[in-house]
Amino acid sequence: MPATHTHPPDACDTGALNALLRGELSAVETYDQAMSKFEDQKVLADLQKIREEHARAAGVLREKVVRFGAEPAGSSGPWGAFAAAVTGAAQALGPSTALAALRQGEEHGVNEYEDALGNDAVHPDCKEMIRTDLLPRCRGHVDELNRLMGGMT
Repeated sequence: MPATHTHPPDACDTGALNALLRGELSAVETYDQAMSKFEDQKVLADLQKIREEHARAAGVLREKVVRFGAEPAGSSGPWGAFAAAVTGAAQALGPSTALAALRQGEEHGVNEYEDALGNDAVHPDCKEMIRTDLLPRCRGHVDELNRLMGGMT
C-alpha cells in the first residue's frame, strides 16, 4: 500500500531549511572572496548580482525558519569554510578557474534545493518557494557562470 503523507499545517523540517540557509550564507561568503580577485567591471557587476540574490535567498530562508519556530543558522558552518578554501585555491590559478569553482558551488546548491523538494517533511509553502524562486535562480546562476567562463577563453 503506498504511503500517503499528510502535512501538519504548521510543521516543517527546519533542519532542512537551515541547511539551505547555511548554503546561501556560504555562497555570499564565497562570492565576497571571489570578487576581490576580479578586475573586469562587467564580470564584477554580474558576480555582485548573483551574490545579492544569494543574500536575498538567505533572508527569505531565515524568515521561514523563524516562522516554523526554530533558530536560524547564523553562519555557513563547515561547508562555508570548505567552499572558501576551494575558491581561494581556484583564485590562485586564475579567473576562469575561480568561475568554475563558483559554478561547482551553484551546482551543489541546485542539488540541495532538489533534495529539499523531495523531503516530505518540508512544508508545501516552502517547496513552492523553492520550486518557483530559489531553484530557478540557482540554475540561472549556473548558466550565467557558464556564460562568463565562455568570455574568459
